[in-house]
Amino acid sequence: MSTSSEARVRLPKAVALHARPAGIVVQQAARFSSAVQLAANGRCANAKSILELLALGAEGGTELVITASGDDAAAAVDELATILPQLV
Repeated sequence: MSTSSEARVRLPKAVALHARPAGIVVQQAARFSSAVQLAANGRCANAKSILELLALGAEGGTELVITASGDDAAAAVDELATILPQLV
């Protein structure tokens, strides 16, 4: 059964979504079979692609919308919603 889930989180003020934090997001998103996306600044990116995440240009304090669709969508969104605000 395929489901959808969504959450909104804010990056910490001191953390932009640059290579290291984006790599963490990609590693976590890759654990799930669901399609996972992050949206910010009017752009949308596959959370399993570091290049797409970097192209979001998400600076510290940016609100991100996490969406997922698939069998483990809720778990994927919950995981990313937990780690994104804690990135350093």
